[in-house]
Amino acid sequence: MNYLMCSVGRRGELMKFFRQSMEPGSRLIATDNSPYAPALYYADRQVLVPRIDAPEYVDTLLDLCKQEKIRAVTTFIDPEIMLLARNRERFEALGVEVLAPYTETAELCFDKYEMFRFLKAHGIRTPRTWGTCGEVLSAVSRGEVAFPLFVKPRRGSGSVGARRVENEGSLRAAFDLDPSLIAQELMTGEGCFDLDADIYVDTLSHEPVSVFAKRKISTTIGGANKTISFKDDRLFAFVAEALKPFRFNGPIDADFFYKDGEYWLSEVNPRFGGAYLHAYGAGVDFIKLIENNLHGRRNAPEIGNYPEDVVMMMYDSVVIARKTDAPVLEVIRS
Repeated sequence: MNYLMCSVGRRGELMKFFRQSMEPGSRLIATDNSPYAPALYYADRQVLVPRIDAPEYVDTLLDLCKQEKIRAVTTFIDPEIMLLARNRERFEALGVEVLAPYTETAELCFDKYEMFRFLKAHGIRTPRTWGTCGEVLSAVSRGEVAFPLFVKPRRGSGSVGARRVENEGSLRAAFDLDPSLIAQELMTGEGCFDLDADIYVDTLSHEPVSVFAKRKISTTIGGANKTISFKDDRLFAFVAEALKPFRFNGPIDADFFYKDGEYWLSEVNPRFGGAYLHAYGAGVDFIKLIENNLHGRRNAPEIGNYPEDVVMMMYDSVVIARKTDAPVLEVIRS
């Protein structure tokens, strides 16, 4: 069971967990376009590749899959998800499972306004969202929503550009600076909280078979860095209902709000989330679920099979290596 982990960047802890859970004889092949990506050095082989927008990039990955007898490929960055989804058939022709959603679902996940429209059309609770400054101001004038509001890029990741706006002036200034923004109602109030869930969608049954929910205690740009696990059958039921219209494949990270006694789906990152480390530490092992699927075995649902009140607290760590001792980084050319 050899895995190709693309654009690994700083995800060293996730690479460590993969190594702990992989069956004996499996290998991790890691790629990045920088030799200074720390997570590279937790893999069995490190490969320096072109940027994901280079014309030869996909062929580079396919060649690597052939060389290393890769069984599954995934990425740790959002922009590459669409690339894998669109080339799914080319990877599958080599016997490689693409741990990424199918193209239509990937497109929705990367366009937050289209995601809102899709969720609304399917009757799935989601925060009200507007695609232009004019739409927001019209909604304000009709009394449908009031300041403060929340703006964020229509496309993008890592919470870059997301912020609160207090009044019409700051809203107009935000859209003048970046017309691609969207605006959302601010999900605050008594009893309201922000949470996310690590979810594994079985690649054979295409059903969610594992859900790990956690409340966010503290967040930084890029996601939560302190969380606490909890369980709620209403959330698990909402997850199952909300995911039905989509075609996910493997691990996903979904953001939710709890407000007015209901759960609301905010957005979905169809990859390992940065805070999946919490789930793994609480005994929720997606790597074993992936291995089962690669062996042709469907995973039995284990929704909420973890302890509550487990706290995750992220901290920084480092990789130290002599330049002369570091593994040789190869540029694979098509």
